[in-house]
Amino acid sequence: MTDSATHVGSVAELQEELRGVGYLAERGLATAAFIGLRLGRPILLEGEVGVGKTELAKCLAAIHGRELIRLQCYEGIDTHQALYEWDYARQMLQVRALSEHELTDASTVGGLYGPDFLLERPLLQAIRSGGNAVLLIDEIDRADDEFEAFLLELLSDFQITIPEIGTVAAEDRPIVVLTSNRTRELHDALKRRCLYHWIGYPSLAEEIEIVRVRAPQVAEQLAEQVVQAVHRLRDLDLAKPPGVAETLDWVEALGVVDAETLDAQSATDTLGSVIKDRDDVEVVTSDLDRVLTD
Repeated sequence: MTDSATHVGSVAELQEELRGVGYLAERGLATAAFIGLRLGRPILLEGEVGVGKTELAKCLAAIHGRELIRLQCYEGIDTHQALYEWDYARQMLQVRALSEHELTDASTVGGLYGPDFLLERPLLQAIRSGGNAVLLIDEIDRADDEFEAFLLELLSDFQITIPEIGTVAAEDRPIVVLTSNRTRELHDALKRRCLYHWIGYPSLAEEIEIVRVRAPQVAEQLAEQVVQAVHRLRDLDLAKPPGVAETLDWVEALGVVDAETLDAQSATDTLGSVIKDRDDVEVVTSDLDRVLTD
């Protein structure tokens, strides 16, 4: 167990603190986060795109006054891009300077691989944060199997070995949140090291409440119309169903064009804020009346 966020006394208290920064966490999610914080365990969040996985990490950093360190995963990411790299440009400049002063002995050359020339990447930054960070490993499903395997040791021991320097271990573990959109199945070994929670789409009432909290300037009728329309969109056969993030984008877009109600004209004008696929636009446009029908 670490000192991570142990000031949070209960699940209900965590829910209230998250609500204070604009994040409405249902009981199951708040409980998973609370247990993870208390035990110092990584939290693995899976779910549809745009349901608030990444946002939870940001909000945990906000309520605990910690730095958010984000590692965005992608196909082909390797350990050096995630951990550390040597500043080769500065090393070459140093070599030239040493050569000009005829100081290129073994000791000075060895100094080229010291802390002054080390570029910290997100994972090393988190290890050296002294526990004062939230590490977000975002979209881990986009990385390959080798990188996922590399994370196993890091998540277990929170230390790494840099050959030229030695072992670097975390004094206190950061809060760790991993997210996945399930573009591929994660290995059981990774899941065993984490507390797991699936974030689904919120209910109609929950999503209306999210809009009220995140966009309090929006009229209640418009908020309800938008959320109802989004729920109908999710029932269509869309390639990219809208998430909660798109609901909020739609509300904001309607505000920009001064729409007081969601009708055929305002929906058509702002459809690009909620539908992000060409084929989906055609599907929705052809069935817009049903999407807007109460």
